[in-house]
Amino acid sequence: MIINYLKTALRNLKKNKTYSILNIFGLAIGFVCAGLILLWAEDEINYNNFYSQKDNILRIHYNWTLNNQIRTYTSTPGTLGPSATAAIPGVKAYCRSSEGLNTALFNFNNNPVYSSGRYVDASFFQFFDCKFLEGNPATAFTNPNSLVITERTAEKFFHTSRNVVGKTIMVNNKDAYTITGLVANVPDNSSIRYAWLAPLSNFTTIEKLARWDYCNLETYILTTPGTDLPQLKVKLDKIIASNPVSATNSATLLSMKDWRLRNEFKSGIQTGGRIVYVRLFLLIAGIILLIACINFMNLATARSEQRAREIGVRKALGAGRQTLIKQFIGEAILQAFLSALLAVLLLAILLPAFNALVGKTMKLQLFNPIHLTAIASLVLICGLLAGSYPALYLSNFNPVAILKGARVKTGGAAFVRRALVISQFSISIVLIIATVIIYQQIQHVKSRDLGFNIAHLISIDIQDEIVRNFPAVRQDLLNTGVIENAALADHNPLYDGNSTDEISWDGKPANVKNITSLRLVGPGFLKTTGMTLLEGTDFTRDADDSTNVLVNEAMARQLGAGSPVGKLLYGRENDKVVTFRIAGVVKDYVYGDMFGKPDPVMFLGIPSGTNSIYTRLNPAVTPEKALEKIGAIMHKYSPAYPFSYSFIDQEFDDMFRNEMLMQKLSRIFAAIAILISALGLFGLSAYTAERRTKEIGIRKVLGASTASIATLLSADFLKLIGIAMLIAFPLAWWMMNNWLQQYQYKVTIGPIVFILAGAASIVITMITISYQSIRASMADPVKSIKSE
Repeated sequence: MIINYLKTALRNLKKNKTYSILNIFGLAIGFVCAGLILLWAEDEINYNNFYSQKDNILRIHYNWTLNNQIRTYTSTPGTLGPSATAAIPGVKAYCRSSEGLNTALFNFNNNPVYSSGRYVDASFFQFFDCKFLEGNPATAFTNPNSLVITERTAEKFFHTSRNVVGKTIMVNNKDAYTITGLVANVPDNSSIRYAWLAPLSNFTTIEKLARWDYCNLETYILTTPGTDLPQLKVKLDKIIASNPVSATNSATLLSMKDWRLRNEFKSGIQTGGRIVYVRLFLLIAGIILLIACINFMNLATARSEQRAREIGVRKALGAGRQTLIKQFIGEAILQAFLSALLAVLLLAILLPAFNALVGKTMKLQLFNPIHLTAIASLVLICGLLAGSYPALYLSNFNPVAILKGARVKTGGAAFVRRALVISQFSISIVLIIATVIIYQQIQHVKSRDLGFNIAHLISIDIQDEIVRNFPAVRQDLLNTGVIENAALADHNPLYDGNSTDEISWDGKPANVKNITSLRLVGPGFLKTTGMTLLEGTDFTRDADDSTNVLVNEAMARQLGAGSPVGKLLYGRENDKVVTFRIAGVVKDYVYGDMFGKPDPVMFLGIPSGTNSIYTRLNPAVTPEKALEKIGAIMHKYSPAYPFSYSFIDQEFDDMFRNEMLMQKLSRIFAAIAILISALGLFGLSAYTAERRTKEIGIRKVLGASTASIATLLSADFLKLIGIAMLIAFPLAWWMMNNWLQQYQYKVTIGPIVFILAGAASIVITMITISYQSIRASMADPVKSIKSE
């Protein structure tokens, strides 16, 4: 029986070739879109899933009450992990790591290579399943100058990934480290990234690790299964509060499964993260599949008159309604299956480009049981969804009336078709508007006044000898003619940098803690970066100035009314009070959170503590020529170190990685939704032209022009698009207005975006239906009338 159904279904596919191709291609595009999103979502959801102790590893986040708000950081005191392990029964072990990645220069046989890794406790190997290919985790950190590297790193250092244990390599051209372990490469979907691991004692001192005010480490704890996490937090907060230095702080415990997807906080409360994007794009995948299924329903019901006689004959020969329903649903599932085959082929072709777009290395893994189940489920669900209404509608025809030649009543089906077309284009218009607003928001933030100029600005990594000789280095750089200015600094102006809550001043409330970002700079830094000195005097000496400081406007506002120049600030260094005099005020500049407002900043004129040169390139010189000349100067003063630099404008663009990805994906999915909708519209316009052949012929005989007939055929569709706009505009405004609320600095949704979306929809509709309309209007009216 199944074979007979298949034969019948295949015959009907051949008989209605045009509509079948449109259906199969439309569903295939929907499957491709869903497949790409599902692969991406699977990779996101499976982050860190391979760690054997993932259910019991927690990362401790530290809550600070600063500037009258609670802020959550991954930076924690070094003593927090040991204290928790000693005092809380549910905590089995702790592991500390330097925060983020640390870059160092490695040199083996005159092969200098920069590489980024972590300084960690030895317990790191047990926490994060380091697979040792060579060496022993129990003895890997016996000596302070030990180094554990990955296979990929071994290839970079030694041009081999075997027999590397025991080799000695120079780090930063100062210290000799011995390779004590070789581990497997870190999986791409791991939140814990590193190329090498070294003992934590090389990062900081034992004395600092015992202090509650030294917050420069990430802390992880391993709990026993079944531990009550709310109670664990209460106990941890009591330990934190028992120390005067940290009495106002508290902890947040983040499970490993949340490190990737739910790592954002607001007022100390976990609010979300990338999970928002995962849910959003899964919803979009479902919507696009729904649009493809709507196409199928539309085209199937549109062909009702052509299939009416077939249905009448089958019913007259004894076929029951259930049999016909099974046949039509079987045809739908067969088309869905053929669409899935085409989609798999397209996925294999498109996946490399999609990987490049989203920055992943996903594989199709077609024979993965989960993937096979997903494909089968999509085929079955879409087949049933797309075929259900046509099957119920077509199988309900009256055989006697059909065989007598009565015209099939299609009023109900026509109403459903119109409703489905309106639904399709409403969704497509919403996606168009969303894409435009996302683009506007990103451009709005990227084009805001940053308070400094990122164009032609580069950062150069340097070592102590460059700092000591900087006046000569600066003069040599200026003599090349390829730069306009150069200055020393310790942190990229785009990022937060070091900060402290220990800055005070006369009249500051005793119970208020404020965070202040600290910048160590040399003379000329403001001029080089394009920052504006509003009042006072800038640093002028290349020697350290431990007395005078510059502050930004946000810092000045905290000090009260009047000019802050000449006022005193107080800090602490080695448990002693240090006094600073404000020498000038710098205009606020945006850093850290590009969508928010800047925190207070204090600039200290201490060039000896810097590690970078910021250079303003001459815009009249090509970057390639400028970098060649700058590199030669750097090599002259620091021949043992490779020339390492970065463009600030490129780093600025990188800060919008998530938003840019959302923009690109939404643009692609909007285009896909429009394409699928256009395919359905093309089929419906063909059906309309075919159904009104006699009417068109009579109108032409009576003198109607080609333009008037084309307008007649287009009018109905344009009315549907107009209704779709009325639905889509308020829905899109509501959705995107809610999305924008997460940003402090945001674009205002104006009428132009709706006008553009509406115009685009009309143009797409006219292009789609124009071929069929013009073709029908130019047909020979005599043949048209004779065919009836």
